[in-house]
Amino acid sequence: MEFEQEQQFVNDIKRYVSENLPLSKMEDSELEEKIEEIVAQKIGDLYCSIDQRVSIVQQVYSSIRGFGLLDSIISDDSITEVMINGPENVFIEQNGRLFKLDKQFESQRRLEDVIQRIVGLAGREVNQANPICDTRLPDGSRVNVVLPPIALCGPTLTIRKFSKTPMTIEKLIAYGSITQEIADKLELLVKAKYNIFISGGTGSGKTTFLNALSNYIPKDERVITIEDSAELQITGVQNLVSLETRNANASGAGQITIRDLIKSSLRMRPERIVVGEVRGGEALDMLQAMNTGHDGSLSTGHANSTEDMLSRLETMVLQGAAGLPLEAIRQQIASAVDIIIHLSRLRDKSRKTMEITEIAGYENGKIILNPLYVFEEDENSTLSKVSGSLKRTGNKMVNDFKLKLAGIKAEI
Repeated sequence: MEFEQEQQFVNDIKRYVSENLPLSKMEDSELEEKIEEIVAQKIGDLYCSIDQRVSIVQQVYSSIRGFGLLDSIISDDSITEVMINGPENVFIEQNGRLFKLDKQFESQRRLEDVIQRIVGLAGREVNQANPICDTRLPDGSRVNVVLPPIALCGPTLTIRKFSKTPMTIEKLIAYGSITQEIADKLELLVKAKYNIFISGGTGSGKTTFLNALSNYIPKDERVITIEDSAELQITGVQNLVSLETRNANASGAGQITIRDLIKSSLRMRPERIVVGEVRGGEALDMLQAMNTGHDGSLSTGHANSTEDMLSRLETMVLQGAAGLPLEAIRQQIASAVDIIIHLSRLRDKSRKTMEITEIAGYENGKIILNPLYVFEEDENSTLSKVSGSLKRTGNKMVNDFKLKLAGIKAEI
């Protein structure tokens, strides 16, 4: 059966099923069985391979109860990102490369139905009055939706796929992002309750690294995670509270922001607060939490370098408290954040840890940075392939007070 013939066949069966079966009264398994029967009857003597027959059943079923075209994409573990720009333009990222799929949604209406189904699963809403929405799939994958008239090319859907197996430091070592020696040092820093900030550009692996690092948190601590859409996978911690923001409803009420959640978390006796990503005025609340005895906090932020991350933190704090003098903000950052780990996505699409830097204090109006590890390319690097490793600088770690307090005698 040719591709066009198959699609026509799928559409005919969809129409038949919608018109002749009591869909609202049928269980998922019952519906799937019925579709299999109808497909077998309709195919009759037509030549159709077993794979094609299974594909037809899945397409019909997923168009009624699933996410249609998205189901097959989401089930493919090699695809890490899905970008849909209107019903006809479906792009995926696979093995670090972007390309366009030769598949498309039947109509804009069908794509909108899928979007409403995804958004509804997480109890959110998106419509013309509220055309932008951040949400997640049941497996935790991050979803961003923008509807017309804001999106000129039609409903726009971006999905950052969620790994089914939690990221571990061992995997980061296997990928060459860090070495075992550095992993051991990071473990000491997390256990000694250093406040660690992970910075990097889009797609550099910040959340992945935060997931891996969070597995070093002692299992007997009370951990509170705060995110726009929950995607952290902290394993082994029993006393774990996961909080998620909420958008305003159609009438503009009911919004819960990261700032609200951080303030609330401080009354929940946290031993650690993990903020998925800081991107606005909530930076001030987070810094204040770090400065008021809530050590061991972990968070991420978008930036092109360690210095950029500090500048962005200053700007974000000003969003939350416009009247604060810059000197006070810098002192707050210098005393709250202990370590910045900067990640980057390099020219060969590999993700690497570029720098591990200690914030060593505040002097003469400037935050003092003390780089501990810096990524250096070696002679094997080419224009298409980056080769190198994190090298220890000659700088001694200045703030070892928390290490001593935790009874750790090792040098970082």
